[in-house]
Amino acid sequence: MRRRAPEFRRQSRRRLPGWIWWLLGIFLVVGLMLFVLHHNQKEQFRPPVIDKGSEIEEVPHEKVNFTEELLSSTSFARQLADQMTLAKAYVILAKEHGNLQLAWELSSQIRNCQRLLSEGAVSGRAITQEEAHPIISRLARLIYKAQDSHYDISTTIVTLKSHALALEERAKAAIVQSAEFGQVAAESLPKNLHCLTVKLTEEWLQNPKHRSRSEEHRNSTRLVDNNLYHFCIFSDNVLATSVVINSTVSNANHPQQLVFHVVTDRIHFGAMSTWFLINDFKGCTVEVRCIDEFSWLNASSSPLVKQLSEIETQGYYYSGGSKNVEREIKFHNPKFVSLLNHLRFYIPQILPNLEKVVFLDDDVVVQKDLTQLFSIELHGNVIGAVETCLESFHRYHKYLNFSHPTISSKIDPHTCGWAFGMNIFDLIAWKKANATSLYHYWQEQNSDLLLWRTGTLPAGLLTFYGLMEPLDRRWHVLGLGYDVDIDDRLIESAAVVHYNGNMKPWLKLAIRRYKYIWERYVNFSHPYVRECMLH
Repeated sequence: MRRRAPEFRRQSRRRLPGWIWWLLGIFLVVGLMLFVLHHNQKEQFRPPVIDKGSEIEEVPHEKVNFTEELLSSTSFARQLADQMTLAKAYVILAKEHGNLQLAWELSSQIRNCQRLLSEGAVSGRAITQEEAHPIISRLARLIYKAQDSHYDISTTIVTLKSHALALEERAKAAIVQSAEFGQVAAESLPKNLHCLTVKLTEEWLQNPKHRSRSEEHRNSTRLVDNNLYHFCIFSDNVLATSVVINSTVSNANHPQQLVFHVVTDRIHFGAMSTWFLINDFKGCTVEVRCIDEFSWLNASSSPLVKQLSEIETQGYYYSGGSKNVEREIKFHNPKFVSLLNHLRFYIPQILPNLEKVVFLDDDVVVQKDLTQLFSIELHGNVIGAVETCLESFHRYHKYLNFSHPTISSKIDPHTCGWAFGMNIFDLIAWKKANATSLYHYWQEQNSDLLLWRTGTLPAGLLTFYGLMEPLDRRWHVLGLGYDVDIDDRLIESAAVVHYNGNMKPWLKLAIRRYKYIWERYVNFSHPYVRECMLH
């Protein structure tokens, strides 16, 4: 076979020299070692993986008192609060001058400031400089911008003063309005009590036996037996009267020896009579009478009845309007001049055969045996009552107009006041002192309402001036109708607790803390009560 020429022969493969292979091998080994070393370093500094099942222990942040933070002059929370207060003032100024853009920017930063303060208060941690600095800086620039717009300090003071005066006027109007609404709520009869009255009246009219039984009770000798313990209540509230009687007999050692004389008006007479005829109160005696039976209570014998018949007096108490916006609403309450409310000054005429009687308001709850009151020595005085003066409070000058010579010439202004609501009366001493005539005298002197505005307490303070025997404070604890901070120990030790004030326990605006004391003497098992309470 003929061989090709050299230029046409295939070129033979060249092999790499051995030292190159050794060099490549060394590079490969070194690279592998570096990779392994780098991988080990990553594993060394990788954060440990926590098992889901294992407990995670967190270091708790130290809680701070945020109120103290706001008061501290060095805290960022205080700086934010101060800046925000100043910014709010400039928002008002900017709006008044029509600069709505600046007002919007300030309001936006105020919201950011409020959000940061709220987060700090919720989490209980101090606000840091990193969090506060951006907001403080932006607020500072905006406040400087507001000052540069001629909202100087004098303009700010004048504007804020006018706003403060406007807010003060609005606050006064709100207080008057609140008092009016509160008085309306206190005077109104809840629909559940109205429901109970309607059902009882319906039964009274449909059942002649109730009327015959009521007449039989009138002839009971127990009503005039001075060896028994007599109580009188003047009210048009059936449920409240029931609570007073139920609480009294429930805490009496011998309830069968108790006699209650209840006087109500013509509208509620049927309901009141029916309730005490169909319910038993541990064997006590309950007499219900209507105020219309007292023919001697007329305009010729009672200055109060005469005054109530006058048009001016009717307008003062029963008119809804008044020129004086700041008048004291409570003194225009018609209940203050209700004849039922003033029957306490005619007890000897209502119960002429009795020697001693305990008077109870319909907004009290009895917690102890009251028969011990009848053995208290009154030392010739007419009435026993708990004094209410504490230092200079609740003395005579608080209730009476001592600028009037009729008062200042006869009464010591520093005499200690006392309370109606739970009182023991010595009717023999009453007749001897002719206290009812004293009451008529003072009512005639006050025909122009210059001695006192209204109510039974000022009239009582004058009528029984020098004729009152102080009782131990524990006999009668007041304030459950307005004071939310009465000591629980004082309430527990009281023989009688009194819900004087607008927050009566049968109203929705009652103080919840004391309501249970009254409710435990309500007969919720009675079908009428149960049905009406569901409304």
